[in-house]
Amino acid sequence: MGVAAGPIRVVVAKPGLDGHDRGAKVIARALRDAGMEVIYTGLHQTPEQIVATAIQEDADAIGLSILSGAHNTLFAAVIDLLAEREAGDILVFGGGIIPEDDIPALKEKGVAAIFTPGATTQSIVDWVRANVRQPASS
Repeated sequence: MGVAAGPIRVVVAKPGLDGHDRGAKVIARALRDAGMEVIYTGLHQTPEQIVATAIQEDADAIGLSILSGAHNTLFAAVIDLLAEREAGDILVFGGGIIPEDDIPALKEKGVAAIFTPGATTQSIVDWVRANVRQPASS
């Protein structure tokens, strides 16, 4: 992926029927406070809606937050749709209640990082800065 002008753009999304968004909002605010542009999609988004938003908003990354237990299905659907839409350069990371045993398969599928409970907002900000394209210097 090339270096684009402007700040890093991240879509923060809550896929599926999960109705708890406090963590996603905390992460969205932390990324915003760190100088990134954040597009928060709100609750109950389908993978199709999330991918469409990321493409439309020219996002560099998608941060998925899930507590419902449907992470294997929903994260994979987002990755697959990005590939189908030729947008595989949009980095996907996630967090929430995700069992340690599921993390290797999610990473093998293409999820770049998983942040479980206890991860600090600073560690997530630092990871995004280190792994998503760097903004062009003015």
